[in-house]
Amino acid sequence: MGGIRTAGDLVARMQIARGMRIGQAKKYVADKLGTSVNELVDPVRMAELREDLNIGLLNPQPRFAQGMEAKIRISKLLDIEINSVERFMNKSGL
Repeated sequence: MGGIRTAGDLVARMQIARGMRIGQAKKYVADKLGTSVNELVDPVRMAELREDLNIGLLNPQPRFAQGMEAKIRISKLLDIEINSVERFMNKSGL
């Protein structure tokens, strides 16, 4: 599993944010994405899911979430706090 090409970034966030073991983090992410654990490593399937959920793409395009917008969506989707998202929300008054 590697980065944004698959779901590695999302799994790593769960391991860090919630102290989950890798298997538990993969299952949690798969459940939140509405897919199977096996599909988490499929770059084609994950590209489709990332596009559908608008949570950031490997090759960003103008009509899709990028940067902070993608992080905010990921934070809500996975039900976790991301420090940069929290700081942004506090500073922007949202």
